[in-house]
Amino acid sequence: MAIEQRVFIAGAGPVGLVAAANLARRGIPVTVFEAGPALAEESRASTFHPPTLDMLDEFGAAAPLIAQGLIAPQVQYRTRDGVIATFDFAAIADATRHPFRVQAEQFKLTRILLDRLKDNPDFRIEFDAHLANVEQDAAAVHVTLDRNGATERRSAEWLIGADGARSDVRRALGIEFAGFTWPERFLVVSTPFDFRAVVADLVSVTYVADPARWHFLLEIPGGVWRVMFPLTETSSDEEALSRGFADTLMAGVVPGIARYDIAHTTLYKVHQRVAKNFRGGRAFLAGDAAHVNNPLGGMGMNGGIHDAVNLTTRLAEVCSGAAPEAELDRYERQRRAITLEHIEKQ
Repeated sequence: MAIEQRVFIAGAGPVGLVAAANLARRGIPVTVFEAGPALAEESRASTFHPPTLDMLDEFGAAAPLIAQGLIAPQVQYRTRDGVIATFDFAAIADATRHPFRVQAEQFKLTRILLDRLKDNPDFRIEFDAHLANVEQDAAAVHVTLDRNGATERRSAEWLIGADGARSDVRRALGIEFAGFTWPERFLVVSTPFDFRAVVADLVSVTYVADPARWHFLLEIPGGVWRVMFPLTETSSDEEALSRGFADTLMAGVVPGIARYDIAHTTLYKVHQRVAKNFRGGRAFLAGDAAHVNNPLGGMGMNGGIHDAVNLTTRLAEVCSGAAPEAELDRYERQRRAITLEHIEKQ
């Protein structure tokens, strides 16, 4: 089987396409395999941190993302009685070109990246291509693709698994996903209600301490707020997603307001897991394939993008002959340590 002189990437989410963009701009040929028929449309993660925006700016993706998003220059902590503290990102303006958070659904980034990549001769993307298995030897990685029931074998020099928390790449490599699932679940309620009109001094990113049930308010583009609640109840998922259940929780957000226009509800299980290894020979794990954590703070997608930039910067140097293969071991040492010592603890 011919070995393609390319890097294969499983998954066309933010992490996979950032990895592709960083490689292609450095002249390293890359092919992305996406199991779906098109880029995902789910909102999912929606927070981009200052250092992530700095990274995206290196390949021209930050400015269009900011234009489509909502700039959040502050993060606030409060109770129902008022503000406890406000952190202003202007305080770190000497350390970043983007002293603010940007609230934008992750599908906006993937479309920006694909638009910038589509004419690059070093970039290819193949949809309806589920990477089902991985084998490797000293010279190459051999992948099995499932295309609507038919299988295909392809080989390349390197593989990046950015295929999510249920990663088939991680499974094929036999890498343990150590950790646990929290007993609490999170319910996210989306509403067009104008909280600023009834809550004094409210900012776009607000954590509310409450002895009965803390909650989190997050404004996203389009005049929509996401309100996140922890659930310790033993209610079924079906009950938790019911309109009546959401109404009961929302009634506790602003005194005197009991009914809201609820656009959507989403229920999350909260996992805390880190892969035992981020590298297995010629294959690597990045993003949710390598680590999952509590969604508060947006550390999952941001951490995954940082994984992608760290790994592909090193991989490009190895592929071009500018660095020895041993340089790739630093990716696991650095990113796994950051995940365990900072992201997981926070």
